[in-house]
Amino acid sequence: MHLYAIGDIHGHIDLLKAAHDRISGDMARHGPGPVIHLGDLVDRGPNSAGVIDYLARGVAAGEDWVVLKGNHDRMFSRFLRDPLDPEPGLRADFAWLHPKLGGADTLASYGVRSPADRPVAKVHADAILAVPEAHRAFLDARPTLHRAGEAVFVHAGIRPGVALDAQVETDLVWIREPFLSDTSSFGPLIVHGHTAINQATHYGNRLNLDSGAAYGGPLSAVVIEGREAWLLTGQGRVPVHLPA
Repeated sequence: MHLYAIGDIHGHIDLLKAAHDRISGDMARHGPGPVIHLGDLVDRGPNSAGVIDYLARGVAAGEDWVVLKGNHDRMFSRFLRDPLDPEPGLRADFAWLHPKLGGADTLASYGVRSPADRPVAKVHADAILAVPEAHRAFLDARPTLHRAGEAVFVHAGIRPGVALDAQVETDLVWIREPFLSDTSSFGPLIVHGHTAINQATHYGNRLNLDSGAAYGGPLSAVVIEGREAWLLTGQGRVPVHLPA
């Protein structure tokens, strides 16, 4: 059994399509397998609307794709429901429209004018008119955990010491510590993104695929067999190792 996974996309539709092309090339050589997207479809990149549309259409067409919810996807959905509802995982002095989070980039991809110096209520009203209901429903329906083979796929990580069935959504889409520094076995291999690093890295108990597409880095696509992983490149598979 082999599984494919793609890290944090952040509105980069061209990188996403290129990652799918690399996966298709690997499938042509090794056979089909499901493709799990680790969330953060939106924010910071130029075409969040295009990413959501592409993935929603693929899922609707029957592609063997799993699309997980990331913290940025949840912030976008929460803003559309109620722009004043605070996000539990976010610092109290931040909101989704803070320049560091990229919400304005997502709204721009739907044709919504910059929120700078505009009342939040007006920005929200424009967003409700601009974002298709199908996109809202797709984001709301995203799962936060997927099990397959010897791996568990989540956006951010898991809370150590808590059973998988008891994990809460805020941890699954937001956690960093104590997850990142825990070197003990989680049972299954935890495949995640959320914390940007220079390249996809295998830590033995977890595999981080967020290689910083949001900040100009590549979008990593890997194939996983058992607990081993290979990065998919234009030259084929490259093993993903433990850090030196």
